[in-house]
Amino acid sequence: MPDKKAVILLSGGLDSATTLAIARSRGFRLYALTCFYGQRHKLEVEAAKKVADSIGVAEHRIINIDLAGFGGSALTDSAIQIPTDGAELDNPAKIPPTYVPARNTVFLSCALAWAEVLGAFDIFIGVNAADYSGYPDCRPGFIAAFQKTANLATAAAIQGKGQFRIHTPVINMTKAEIIRTGTKLGVDYSLTHSCYDPDFHGRSCGRCDSCRLRLKGFAEAGIKDPIEYRIANNE
Repeated sequence: MPDKKAVILLSGGLDSATTLAIARSRGFRLYALTCFYGQRHKLEVEAAKKVADSIGVAEHRIINIDLAGFGGSALTDSAIQIPTDGAELDNPAKIPPTYVPARNTVFLSCALAWAEVLGAFDIFIGVNAADYSGYPDCRPGFIAAFQKTANLATAAAIQGKGQFRIHTPVINMTKAEIIRTGTKLGVDYSLTHSCYDPDFHGRSCGRCDSCRLRLKGFAEAGIKDPIEYRIANNE
């Protein structure tokens, strides 16, 4: 196993799965961290387990964070409707209701805490700002600011043991580029989950923003999306 360690935030979606594979290709020993934050379903977490097993990690931790206790997002509050059929994609300047307040700040803080304990100074996160830049915590400026904070706020950095680096290898890729990259690195996208509103059987809706971006990415990459959508069955 490689000596250099990295903590990778793994949601179970295609961006984070590809990011995990990229970290592996760069020779890191992988420590995957998945956060169940009170979202509407646990399918992402189950997908993350499968992805971690298929790619191979030294350790995979799943932690619970109750962001649903604050609400404010369609992903954590059933009273807020999940947008469908591209309603939000047509206005990329608007922050969509699927934005979860401070989610990536919280996730990166948890990854930083574990990294400091592990003696790891590399953290990977699969944020993407190219295809859909409506989330403020997916922007390069936010990542740079968090990295600076990490090196001001940790004993390991202050004591000179190392400098933390936040890696965002897919931040400027289109979804098609992400899918092509992951395919070359052996990512099994049939194990991933992206849908905001899956049905009882776990099938993706095909209508939410996340599904639409995923479908568009596979189409542009010229690769068949291996997961099941309920729209394919005219439901």
